[in-house]
Amino acid sequence: MRAQARNGAQEEEEESAFVSMTDMTVGFLFIIMILLAFFASQVRTTDTVPRSQFDQMVDDRNHWRALAEERELLIDQLEREKSNLSKQLDETERKLRKAEQEIDANKKLIANLERQLAELNQEIKNKDDLIAKLRIEIAELKAKITQLDQIDPLEAYLAQVARTRQGILIRLRDAIKTDFPDLQVELSEESDALRFQGEGLFATGQSVLTRQKQAIVSRLATRLDEILPCYTVGQRSAFSTQCNPEFVLIESVQIEGHTDNVGSDATNRNLSTARANQTFFTMTRSAPEIMEHRNFKTQPVLSVAAYGPDRPVATNDTAEGRATNRRIDLRFIMVTPQDTDGIRRIRQALSELAVDAE
Repeated sequence: MRAQARNGAQEEEEESAFVSMTDMTVGFLFIIMILLAFFASQVRTTDTVPRSQFDQMVDDRNHWRALAEERELLIDQLEREKSNLSKQLDETERKLRKAEQEIDANKKLIANLERQLAELNQEIKNKDDLIAKLRIEIAELKAKITQLDQIDPLEAYLAQVARTRQGILIRLRDAIKTDFPDLQVELSEESDALRFQGEGLFATGQSVLTRQKQAIVSRLATRLDEILPCYTVGQRSAFSTQCNPEFVLIESVQIEGHTDNVGSDATNRNLSTARANQTFFTMTRSAPEIMEHRNFKTQPVLSVAAYGPDRPVATNDTAEGRATNRRIDLRFIMVTPQDTDGIRRIRQALSELAVDAE
């Protein structure tokens, strides 16, 4: 029983101790809660804001958030525009480089064109100088023409007679040279005679024509007979203004014999005469109608003259000069009127021949 009483007392003591500890724990927790409440009240007084301010802060936060989002969108758009502008810049720089290259090329082209322009300006200046010079020459020529217009008609006619005679001689010379290319025949210095030089027709000291030389003289007669009708009167005259526009007449065609000074004077004169006569007879036998060509006095134009050594055209001190002096000249003597009335008579006579021929 004691044991049970002792156990009951022990249990009561233990239970009493448990209750005391529980009370202490509750008390401790209550104290802690009080402290927490105190500290909470202290924290709340420092970390809380009024509701209106909080709402304003929320509105501001939302505003700045929306603004930030807009700025981000704007930044994206600006980034894209920047990228596009960067591409445009690159393209512009490429075009700029190309334009600069074109500018350089154009500068070179401009420089070249400026050089060409300078050359053309110089050429124009040269042309202007030439034009100015030509104008001066034209003025001088006009003055000369005016002067020539004032020349005596007789002088003008005689000058034309000389030119016509030269033309006849050139025509006859060229025809003979065509027939006999190796023949030595030239115009005289005065352009009034054909000159058969050296051994052209006769051998040294001889007055007889060889067969070959006779052929030359015969051909000469034929060629001369072709020319004379336009410049002579008579039945065989064939005057026309086409062949003789200046109305020129031949007075005489002289077959002249000449020698060098070797030998006696009598021998040389006889030799020159014999040579001239031999040439004359050979020509008239080959073309007998040649004697029908008449001058203004109705005389035969073909005639003979002999001068021996009297009229040398080169020195007789050398073999070459003597060969030149041994020659036959076919000299054309033209009708040269003394005044303008003589010119009128010649024109009238030739004009009548032309009318009769029609």
